Amino acid sequence: MTEDQAIKHFQELVSSDLTTVDSTSIQTRANALVARLKALNRNANAATRACKQATTEARHDMDQTHLGLQNLLYEKRHLEREIDKCRQFASIYQDVPLYSLSEFKILAPPEARSDDVLQNAHQLMLNRLSFELARSIHNLPYRYSHLNNRLDHKRKELTTQKEELLKHSKLKLATVESVKTQIESLMKAAADIQKRVDELVPALPPSTTTTPGP
Repeated sequence: MTEDQAIKHFQELVSSDLTTVDSTSIQTRANALVARLKALNRNANAATRACKQATTEARHDMDQTHLGLQNLLYEKRHLEREIDKCRQFASIYQDVPLYSLSEFKILAPPEARSDDVLQNAHQLMLNRLSFELARSIHNLPYRYSHLNNRLDHKRKELTTQKEELLKHSKLKLATVESVKTQIESLMKAAADIQKRVDELVPALPPSTTTTPGP
């Protein structure tokens, strides 16, 4: 029996002519209806508590979901900033002289320039760098030989310049020594001449002039 049905029976019991009905029967029916109403009330309270508990749990789940969403949004923003930093990072590969894309498509091995690779910008750049490295290693002996020839030519030039400088230095040193010898000879000749002059010219006698008196 539902709550509405119990209330309807109560209304019928109250509105009926009680003079023709046994009081014991009425009391029994009333007690049964009251007990039913109490049971229905307990069930309603239990359902209300269950509903409140379910609402609380749902609210808690919703709060947790919202918190998780906020964390994901924060993580998303953080990753976006990190991605921007990575994109703005100046790497050394940007300064590496690479073969042009058209040259790469012609010279690179087929597996390094397949359609899947050409559609993947990241993998394409990796393959171009690897190809450039392989070509550089292949050309390294020639470059080393060319560099060695340049260094040998430069060494010969510096050796020639050194010899020329030594030659000029020796000439200047010889000139300095010659001038020094000439100066010493001139000084010696001047000393001899001074000595002979002193011997030929007698010394002047001391002055005998007297100062007149007043």
